[in-house]
Amino acid sequence: MAPATVRPRVSAGAVFFDADGRLLLVDPTYKEFWNLPGGGLDHGETPRAACIREVREELSLQPPIGALLATAWATRPGAEPQIYFVFDGGVLDAAHQSAITVDGHELREHRFVAVAEAHAMVPPWQADLLTEVLAARRDGTHRYVELT
Repeated sequence: MAPATVRPRVSAGAVFFDADGRLLLVDPTYKEFWNLPGGGLDHGETPRAACIREVREELSLQPPIGALLATAWATRPGAEPQIYFVFDGGVLDAAHQSAITVDGHELREHRFVAVAEAHAMVPPWQADLLTEVLAARRDGTHRYVELT
């Protein structure tokens, strides 16, 4: 008998920065750690479309979404596998920053933090992904990452 296969969850998100180079993180009500803005793909939705929709739903923003920076395959003990697409959201100007609102139901708050602080606020697997995403953004490349 062949082992059962598990389809991975598929999510998309973006990295956004302020003019001082701080990274935007969000605090989801349904997780115990901070996260990049984004979320799961709906049936038939592309990763870019999901990223745009999730940013609009979570932050009430529709900034341009740039290049795909990283694709990750993540497997963690006790969790189903996940494929994660991370896009470049660029630098948010003051108008975009002041327009950010969170509903208090899906997200508790948002915060721009130094990259070193961001690494300490997200789970270890996501900190590893963040390292690759930032390197890809700096180098103008795309990264494929397998995280465990």
